[in-house]
Amino acid sequence: MHFMDNTAYAEGMFAPMFKVPAGEFQRNIGRYQDMALTQPIAVTRNGRERTVLISADEYQRLKRCDRQVLTLSDFTEADIAALEATRAPESSKTFDHELQQ
Repeated sequence: MHFMDNTAYAEGMFAPMFKVPAGEFQRNIGRYQDMALTQPIAVTRNGRERTVLISADEYQRLKRCDRQVLTLSDFTEADIAALEATRAPESSKTFDHELQQ
């Protein structure tokens, strides 16, 4: 089993995963369900991550983020100015012929 430092997880930088082999997970599923309330649990098979157990609240949060739709009013003036100032790199001209109809 392997556990990553919890500091960055608490600060929202990334979610560390506690890794557990599938057999161990099956023998102690209740323990890992409890742990998944506060951190993701990666269930491994042959040393490779196969599935991840997360809390229902975290799952719902992720689903909400996946469906987030932004409108122009969600952007600041600085955001809009940055978007307007954006230019495609010169290398993208290679694909201009695909825009011709």
